[in-house]
Amino acid sequence: MKTLIGTLLATLGWVTPALAASDGIVKGSSILLILFLGFFALIIVFQFIPGLVLFFSMLKGLFKAAPEKEHATDDKR
Repeated sequence: MKTLIGTLLATLGWVTPALAASDGIVKGSSILLILFLGFFALIIVFQFIPGLVLFFSMLKGLFKAAPEKEHATDDKR
């Protein structure tokens, strides 16, 4: 049993670097990868636009002059 485990570990030790080796050729991105990244870019853009609208609305509310309060009068006579 120990020899079987030793043989398997030795085999995996030799095979793993071979599987991880690159042939040196740089391949282009696939269309699915581009669509995947584009989808998440659209999500970010569509979340960014309402965030900007909310931010500028907040700034507008902060710097807007406070409404003047009307004095209460007793005109009910």
